[in-house]
Amino acid sequence: MKAEAVSLDILKAPGLAHGFFTRRGGVSTGVYDSLNGGVGSNDDPARVAENRRRMAEALGIAGDHLLVPFQIHSATALPVSAPFAADERPRCDGLVTATRGLGLGVTGADCGIVLFADRERQIIGAAHAGWKGALTGVLEATIVAMERIGAERTAITAALGPTIGPNSYEVGPEFFARFLDAAQDYAQFFRPSARAAHFLFDLPRFIGFRLRQAGIGAFADCGIDTYTDEARCFSYRRTTHRGEPDYGRLIAAIALV
Repeated sequence: MKAEAVSLDILKAPGLAHGFFTRRGGVSTGVYDSLNGGVGSNDDPARVAENRRRMAEALGIAGDHLLVPFQIHSATALPVSAPFAADERPRCDGLVTATRGLGLGVTGADCGIVLFADRERQIIGAAHAGWKGALTGVLEATIVAMERIGAERTAITAALGPTIGPNSYEVGPEFFARFLDAAQDYAQFFRPSARAAHFLFDLPRFIGFRLRQAGIGAFADCGIDTYTDEARCFSYRRTTHRGEPDYGRLIAAIALV
């Protein structure tokens, strides 16, 4: 069985391959069924390695050339030009490259997983943007890192993969206040929920807003809600609500082939 992935036209070009991999087409079992890409989960490492190998194969690159950082919910994005060992993963939430044969990936299970490409100059990036990273600047940091290796900001396109949707992400008053402390107009990304003093937060729209404000050429959202689309997506929040012991991670990846 092949690793299943969603693709978006905005990232398609000769020399590029990408995929927002779903949870289908892997070898993991139980709560990790089946294409779990998360080395941070408690899944069998051999199964995760095979799942990632299938993803790399789908992209058309060598298994050890699919590079995923040690994500820390930061606003740090780094350039890479060669494969790194699993125990040498850089601690950051964005990677960029202009090196052919490399693939860049990020994991998520509700957080935004964003892929970038300057298709003309063949420069790519990937960013993990949960609420904290999106608020503190990981998207903009990834764009700047791409520019430093030759990309043109207005030529960069970005696409958002499966992310928790605006009807599924309830937050408390402290969360709301933190965003308003950053900018009062961020209130537009919240609406009252059924619970008093709680809100529903639109993370996908916030990510799109930040990217458009950054001045890139184009943005697209795949429109998949990780919380509600159980058939295709892992979800940390769904797992938490059910009291399950662990959860798998989706991978979004882009490669220069």
